[in-house]
Amino acid sequence: MSSFEESLKKLEEVVAQLERGDLSLDDAVRLFEEGSRLSVLCRQQLEEAEGKVEILMKQRDGAMKREPFGETATGAKARE
Repeated sequence: MSSFEESLKKLEEVVAQLERGDLSLDDAVRLFEEGSRLSVLCRQQLEEAEGKVEILMKQRDGAMKREPFGETATGAKARE
């Protein structure tokens, strides 16, 4: 499995090639499909990392409380 940084770099290269606009239709479609796959992979890697991160949320009484990343102090999941 590629690292997030490697996947993101490949995705950026695909986008740059597509933006140049000098590809045949077949090549553009192939690159678009690769970019879509890389985009999904990056998103999955980010979601996995997010699940591992915990933050300390300061409560009204000043106490610190550990909560999973992406959740508010009330426990509701943050909007994406």
